[in-house]
Amino acid sequence: GGVAARAAQKLFSLSGLFAVYKPKGPTSAAVLNLLKEKLLAEAGVQTNGNKRKSQVLKIGHGGTLDSAATGVLVVGIGKGTKLLKTILAGSKKYTAIGLLGKATDTLDATGKVTEEKPYDQVTKRDLENVLQKFTGDIMQVPPLYSALKKDGERLSTLVKRGEAVEAKPARPVRVYSLSLQQFQPPLFTLDVECGGGFYVRSLVSDIGKELSTCASMQELTRTKHGPFTLEEHALHEDKWTIDEIARSLEHCMSLLPGEPSHKKFKTEHPEETAVSCE
Repeated sequence: GGVAARAAQKLFSLSGLFAVYKPKGPTSAAVLNLLKEKLLAEAGVQTNGNKRKSQVLKIGHGGTLDSAATGVLVVGIGKGTKLLKTILAGSKKYTAIGLLGKATDTLDATGKVTEEKPYDQVTKRDLENVLQKFTGDIMQVPPLYSALKKDGERLSTLVKRGEAVEAKPARPVRVYSLSLQQFQPPLFTLDVECGGGFYVRSLVSDIGKELSTCASMQELTRTKHGPFTLEEHALHEDKWTIDEIARSLEHCMSLLPGEPSHKKFKTEHPEETAVSCE
């Protein structure tokens, strides 16, 4: 049908960056696959689980959110996939809920409890004072259960197989701002703005140690990544349509830092304006 052909033509002319909302549960990769399936189905492109067919649509994300985490996931489509590296390094904002008195092997609520310690001695003031030590340029040891790789395999996969995995060395990370939003022991809520490669669950765990107790992350929401915010830009699943994404990409032009190489609009078909965010 002509409608599907037009939809397909529009889909394959999409180019740039936009953001989707990642719910709790699926991995970031699963969210991307679902998005891809929905768009290809709308364009009438039959993939029938055929990998090669679905690769015709170039799409990628700008930084993994853990399965249990929610919030902004930046997506690159078409030539926009080339911009994902710069987005990865960009600053991110998170709201995290930490739990005092319990440590887990994964540093978050999905793991096995490895330690329990009293926490009633911790005051709001103690917590606020400790946050200053974690602001600015700091050294951080990434968690064992993570998407970081050793010999091409995810560390979390190796750990689950029971293989000995040495802790990765501490590495420099940047925390632009860190504030305590709520303190209702054993729970505390933090707002964090950080650079690339930063692990909020490591931060929560390290804060626990610094307070002479232990802590694990209960919930994590990414509220901003680069210029994309949760409230304004993250498309929920009901908006994963070719037209909604095309509209969202128009926005993206104005959000990204202007460079001479950003051609304002690249018109491929006179009746359609494809936004290019190269």
